Amino acid sequence: MNILLLGANGQLGRSFLEQGGLAALGRVTAASRDGTRVDGGAAVVADLSAPETLTTLLDNLHPGIIVNAAAYTAVDRAEQEEDLATRVNGEAVRVLAKWAASHGALVVHYSTDYVFDGSATHPYPVNASTGPLGAYGRSKLAGEHALETSGCDYLVLRTAWVYAAHGHNFLRTMLRLGAEREELRVVADQHGAPTSTDLIVRGTLAAIAAWQQADAAQRNAMRGVHHLVASGHTSWQGFASIIFQKAHARGLIERVPRVVPITTAEFPTPAKRPAWSVLDNSGFQQRFGYALPDWQDGLDEVIETLSNQVR
Repeated sequence: MNILLLGANGQLGRSFLEQGGLAALGRVTAASRDGTRVDGGAAVVADLSAPETLTTLLDNLHPGIIVNAAAYTAVDRAEQEEDLATRVNGEAVRVLAKWAASHGALVVHYSTDYVFDGSATHPYPVNASTGPLGAYGRSKLAGEHALETSGCDYLVLRTAWVYAAHGHNFLRTMLRLGAEREELRVVADQHGAPTSTDLIVRGTLAAIAAWQQADAAQRNAMRGVHHLVASGHTSWQGFASIIFQKAHARGLIERVPRVVPITTAEFPTPAKRPAWSVLDNSGFQQRFGYALPDWQDGLDEVIETLSNQVR
């Protein structure tokens, strides 16, 4: 089984390569936009901003599984670059899906809590009505629709508030600012489940393994949208507070800064964010037999990784 990993240099792609679990499921080819890898390993070129180039790559590699960890993720910039965001997150996915439908391949694709408008008060089930508030959410929803209408085998894994020990993310920003400032003002009226890339990788591997072992009827039940997020939820302010407590305990910062709760209105951004981004992950756990632990468990893992890196 040939497996193509797109987005090898992104937060999620790097975690796939670091964990190495895909190699147990097949022969892995890593792909990045420029054909290089941050760890110096081998990679091929796959530029999702040029969807017309992808078919040739797929014909050459003939993957049985396409893991699409590549995406346009600049939420605010997408408000000015919606065409580019849609090309990467929507049109490129349509090309992948079309090829997969013609060649019997499975597409594993990642979507977002931002496909919802945030007006709910309970965790969103997978079949809840979508209504993205911004360009990024619309572009990701376009990718979902491309897969749903293609006729290919696919798993759309919606996730949220993604972070890792590497890359650009909320946790790393907080650690940097927390080391510089005595007080930070952080939004407290947006709620979601911080989800580490390590958890996303492990959940994905469990889902792919289940797919490989399933018969046709079981695969038909698996095909579609799933919510792959940590359990529980918090606010950005709550997330920041726990980050600082755990980081201080592990010696990553010298002191715990004050975290002052503010409203979304007090921190305006070009893109409007959903106030409620909590996704119901019970279906994923039941379908694939994989438990999704509380978000603080994942944070403990990442803080430990960072602590080990500075020893």
